[in-house]
Amino acid sequence: MAVRALPAMDVQELYRSKLMSAQDAARLIVADSDVAMGMAVAEPPALLAAIARHVETEDLSALRLWYFHSMTHAASSVLRRDLLDRVRPHCMFLSSVERGLMKNDPSHCDELIEFVPTAFSASPQLLREDVTLDACVTMVSPMGKHGYFTFGTANDYTSVAARSARKLIVEVNPLMPRVFGESPLHVSEIDAIVENRSPLITVKDHAAAPEDEAIAQIVAEMIDDGACLQMGIGNLPAAVCSRLRSRRDLGIHTELLTPALAGLMQRGAVTNRRKATFPGRTVFTFAMGDTAFYEWLDDNQAIYSLPVDIVNDPRHIAKNDNVVSVNATLQVDLSGACNSEHMMGHQYSGSGGQLDFVRGANASKGGISIIACRSTAKDGTVSRIVPSLEGPVTTPRNDVHWIVTEFGAANLRGKSLRQRAEAMIALAHPHFRDELARSL
Repeated sequence: MAVRALPAMDVQELYRSKLMSAQDAARLIVADSDVAMGMAVAEPPALLAAIARHVETEDLSALRLWYFHSMTHAASSVLRRDLLDRVRPHCMFLSSVERGLMKNDPSHCDELIEFVPTAFSASPQLLREDVTLDACVTMVSPMGKHGYFTFGTANDYTSVAARSARKLIVEVNPLMPRVFGESPLHVSEIDAIVENRSPLITVKDHAAAPEDEAIAQIVAEMIDDGACLQMGIGNLPAAVCSRLRSRRDLGIHTELLTPALAGLMQRGAVTNRRKATFPGRTVFTFAMGDTAFYEWLDDNQAIYSLPVDIVNDPRHIAKNDNVVSVNATLQVDLSGACNSEHMMGHQYSGSGGQLDFVRGANASKGGISIIACRSTAKDGTVSRIVPSLEGPVTTPRNDVHWIVTEFGAANLRGKSLRQRAEAMIALAHPHFRDELARSL
C-alpha cells in the first residue's frame, strides 16, 4: 500500500476519521473470511473480545484465524472452546492455550484446531502469497507526530500480514512500546483504529532446576567474547545469560528478545559492535517479558525490530561471525536428530525458528549451534535420549552440531552413526545407558 506524505494536521484528522469502537471495528470482519491475528503480547484484547461477541450472536461464522503463539487474550475470546464450531484456528505453533483446549481429548485435536506445519521464517510468505487474508487485527504503539505507529513487541509475520490483508484493524495501546526498526505503519494504511489502554501480557522466568543450572554452566563455557547470540525462551536461556555478565562485546541477533538478553545489554556485556549486520543494535522479531522490560524497549535506539523472514533467514543470520544459537528440544535420537515439537503421540508446539537458527549458526564463520535438553522427563522415568524419535524431525541429524544435557556436551559434526550413538549414550542418564546400548 502506497504511503503519501501528509502534514501533521492532516494525519491527526485522518486518525480521527478512522477511530471507532471495538464493536464497530469488528463489524468490518465478515463471515467466511481469513483473519490474521497479532501474536503473543500483540494480541489486541478489545478487538478480540468484540469479534468473539459477534461470533456469539452468530453475526460471524466460518472464521479462519491465522496465527503463531496465542496467549491469554485470545484464550478468553476467539479461542474459547464453545466458539470453535464457528472459529477455526489455523495455528502454526501450539502454546499452552491450544494444549489446554486439547487436554481432555487430544486425539480429536484436528476437530478443534488446524495445525499448520510452518517454519516461523516462512509464515510471512504463507500469509502474503498462499492465504487470501480478508483482515488483520493487531495491537500497535501510539501514533507519532508524523503519522507512524510501530508494531511494538511483534514485527514477526504481523507487519507483512497487515499489508497483505484487505482490511487492517489496529488497537492502539499507550503501553505498547514504540520500537525502532523496519515496517513502521502509517495511518493511511489502516482501515480502522480502536483505542484501548490495557496492561501488556507479562511473562516471568521461574527458578531453574538443578539440571538446567548444570546445562547452563556447560553452555555458558562455550560462549566467548564477541559471540552473536540467539536464545530461546524459558528458564534455561535465562540461566545461561546470567553466566555471561562478564563477557565483552557480545552481539544479539535473535528471534525472541527477553529480559535476560536485555540484562546483558544493560550490564554492558552486549555492545553489538562486532556484528556485520546492524552493528551497534540488537536485532529481534518479537519480544516478551515483564513491565520493566517493556518500558526499557520504548524508544530504545539500541534495538531494532525486523520481520521474521529477515531475522530468521539463515543467509542473513550467517552474515555475522561467531553466531551462537541456543535452543531446546524434547527428544534426541542416537543419530542426533531432534524432535522439538511432538510429545506423547501428539503435537505439542511447533518447529518455530529452531532449524533456521541451527542452519544460520552453522553457516556463520566461527558459529556454533547448541541444542540442549535435560536427559530425562517425567521425574526421571523417561529418557529424552532415544533409539528413534516418536515424532517428526524438527532438526535433522545432518544439521545438528552440539547436543548438551546435564551430563555434558557432544559435538556431532563429522561423526559416524556409531560415534554419534556412543556420544549420545554418554549424554543420557546413567539409568538408561545400558538399555540404549542394547538398542544398537
